[in-house]
Amino acid sequence: MNLLNINNLSIRHGQQVLVDDLSLTINAGEWLALVGESGSGKSLTALACLGLLSPSLNSQGELSVTGINLAQATPDELRSLRGSRVGMVYQEPLSALNPLHRIGQQLIEAITLHQALPLNLARQKALSLLREVGIGEPERRLSAWPHELSGGQRQRVVIAMALANSPKLLIADEPTTALDALLQTQILDLLKSLQKNRGLGILFISHNLPQVRRYADRVMVMQAGRVVESAISAELFAAPTQAYTQKLLQPFAPAPKPVLPDSAKAILSVTQLSVRYPRHQAWWGGITAWHQAVDNIGLSLRQGESLGIVGESGSGKSSLAAALLRLTPAQGRVVVLGRDWLALKGRELRSARAQVQMVFQDPYGSLSPRLTVADIVAEGLLAHQKLSKQAIEIEVIAALREVNLDPDTRHRYPHEFSGGQRQRIALARALILKPAILILDEPTSALDRHTQGEVVELLRRIQADHGIAMLFISHDLAVVRALCHRLIVLRDGRIIEQGDCERIFQAPQKPYTQALVADLPA
Repeated sequence: MNLLNINNLSIRHGQQVLVDDLSLTINAGEWLALVGESGSGKSLTALACLGLLSPSLNSQGELSVTGINLAQATPDELRSLRGSRVGMVYQEPLSALNPLHRIGQQLIEAITLHQALPLNLARQKALSLLREVGIGEPERRLSAWPHELSGGQRQRVVIAMALANSPKLLIADEPTTALDALLQTQILDLLKSLQKNRGLGILFISHNLPQVRRYADRVMVMQAGRVVESAISAELFAAPTQAYTQKLLQPFAPAPKPVLPDSAKAILSVTQLSVRYPRHQAWWGGITAWHQAVDNIGLSLRQGESLGIVGESGSGKSSLAAALLRLTPAQGRVVVLGRDWLALKGRELRSARAQVQMVFQDPYGSLSPRLTVADIVAEGLLAHQKLSKQAIEIEVIAALREVNLDPDTRHRYPHEFSGGQRQRIALARALILKPAILILDEPTSALDRHTQGEVVELLRRIQADHGIAMLFISHDLAVVRALCHRLIVLRDGRIIEQGDCERIFQAPQKPYTQALVADLPA
């Protein structure tokens, strides 16, 4: 059965061609992967399949999904199509979930919109879905808010919602971006099982080429909105015919890490840091149980040093980052550039924040949709420095060039950029203040391997030029290995292993670290 049929799809923004004359088909039980650099048109193609393109975009061509012609479909037919016949896993889970509704409410709503189930049965199905995608303590997670979950946990919830009504076609746009390597395999094995058992068709958009090679039946390579190569997966990876495909398949070959001089001083010192969140609340408002997200952690960071933080989703990595940024309450001692960081208040804290900047995991959620790129990148300068409008413009242009973005795009809005481009905008905003410490939470997760290599080299150059210390949180062990001097492995909020990065990769001591390293692609 033909589930998706696209003929001569073109998408334009004014005179700019974003997708050019694309045609593809997906049959029941088939896994088709779309690969290509950030901004090549992959996500736009996925949105077009659901009739969700922005009104500012002009599209032409024929799209038929599970036998429904999208151009002729009524609004009711489109609503029925989305969720029941076609499931969608978005690249950025925080923006896909409603921040005002609890997880259980959103899951149950996704079920009952398309199935006439009583509330108790819908709730049981929601619990079953959470278990199926690997979320622990599903009963408690049903009552959680999206912001209370880690990035990986939110992504698993989105996957559960996409599978809730047993769709015939699943569109997965970077579905494992925020998941650790072990869970990525579990989720994709689950999707592969559903593909076989239910005859599920899958349109899989990914930058992770080892995953594409392992799971996809066919691969289409996109460049600048056009399909440049299409073949059976095994054939394409064995003998790519196009130079662009060959470039994508080449792993980046990073240069040696900057050497740390013995005189490099410690600019961050953390002692017995703990973060906890309320787990249960009594009817009178008192907290009866807590979740220990970060448990008695200690670390240090020297000028010009990169420290990698790895661990499974929910291990406390992002909570640690939020505590260091003073975005969540924490206990313990943190010293930044000789100052008691947790004791700073008011104007003194606001001034000191310029020294510690962050690139968040979800670039779309961290960029205001109401501001242009120029306004977003200039936010820090306006808050911390008194510069003329012309001087700010010069600094913004320089920051965008530093992260390899065209300064002429600075008057556009975040939704007009791909996920990878938005991540580079977030990096430019952080770097424009020339901070002493840069905290990066999954900064390369939305980028293809070639662009990841460019970003790694960019971060190294910035680090070498300015002596910035970096706290690098990531599930991508290849990038961590390429960038970081030292490594900390977290599990359940605790440090289970730490030391020289290369030593840990070559001879991990703990079974969990050994499992992580064993999954590292060659």
